[in-house]
Amino acid sequence: MTKFKSDFLRTLDERGFIHQISDPEGLDAQAASGTITGYIGYDPTAASLHVGHLTQIMMLHWLQATGHRPIALMGGGTGMIGDPSFKDEARKLLGIEALHSNIEGIKQKFGNFLAFEETGGNAIMANNADWLLALNYVEFLRDVGQHFSVNRMLSFDSVKLRIDREQSLSFLEFNYMILQAYDFVELNKRYGCVLQMGGSDQWGNIVNGIDLGHRMLGRQFYALTSPLLTTASGQKMGKTAGGAVWLNADMMSVYDFWQYWRNAEDADVERFMKLFTVLPLDEIARVVGGDINEAKKRLATEVTAMVHGRPAAEEAAETARATFETGALDLSLPTAEITHAELVSGIGVLAALVKAGLAASNGEARRHVASGAVRINDALIEDDKLVLADNALLPEGVIKLSVGKKRHALIKPI
Repeated sequence: MTKFKSDFLRTLDERGFIHQISDPEGLDAQAASGTITGYIGYDPTAASLHVGHLTQIMMLHWLQATGHRPIALMGGGTGMIGDPSFKDEARKLLGIEALHSNIEGIKQKFGNFLAFEETGGNAIMANNADWLLALNYVEFLRDVGQHFSVNRMLSFDSVKLRIDREQSLSFLEFNYMILQAYDFVELNKRYGCVLQMGGSDQWGNIVNGIDLGHRMLGRQFYALTSPLLTTASGQKMGKTAGGAVWLNADMMSVYDFWQYWRNAEDADVERFMKLFTVLPLDEIARVVGGDINEAKKRLATEVTAMVHGRPAAEEAAETARATFETGALDLSLPTAEITHAELVSGIGVLAALVKAGLAASNGEARRHVASGAVRINDALIEDDKLVLADNALLPEGVIKLSVGKKRHALIKPI
């Protein structure tokens, strides 16, 4: 393990965040001698970020926690194009209104991780639409485009991947790396930003920004990337059978979010605690050295507290305890509402599972039934044509649906 002098790089190193640094000694010296400003960009392609973004959000958190200034850059401009890095096809183009709406949804979470200027901190939330949308195209080509070699751009893995697969790479997407590089220059001019961080797939784009900053401004910039994060079994982080693990509660319930971390593989618990919680390393070692299931519960509660707040995390933990350990019906389980009329006429068990978010389709729900995984009010269901009516209601006025031992939801007539 590298012995860094700065608290910032030492913390990232000890907790497993570092994959590559463009100039480790130079960045370490700057971080040790004074306050540096660093940024990470987020294109608002959805109304919420997901678990795959958590590594980078935590990097910004530790940047601030160790005495420096973080910038969360919203891609209101670059989001209109979409980053082609390691994608098989172009992203769906979004309009300004959709991007603005998505940015508002994303902003909800950052206050849990960073202290912004309006709340007494020094973190900044910027939007590259502020400078990109006002650019004069001819001037931009002359002042910025002259510094880019097409030959070099074609050599980047993210571009070569698309070309080697004979998949179209539009001129629009090809410009994305130029715009991202220009963001770095603009943030340096506005805020003195010298560091861009991101996932390992962003290395080429970030290095472009370093080169552009040196050519246009004659200044030293730095790149720092985190490793591609997969589970111990090799699965990409942030995906479940039901889709992405969103950070916003209106897109994924707090309880389901807690359960995602509770179901972590044994071999991942210590690593995830280092990456996604602020627990001290000696505390993590103590927790992981004990009962692994208790460690998983602690992991789930700590990560959920970071994302949704401590009260919501503890409520989710208590809901799980009541559901799994006492067998009690907890009315704070994820709940799907249907009308009384729907229940009187009857709702098929497959449709109910989809409605409750326990299956993505009727076909998936049917497979759950066939495998013996489905229970209604804790009773095993073997008939995929079963229809639920008002006689299935428990005294609490709900129907409990379960898939396996760990996934539960309620159907509630309104």
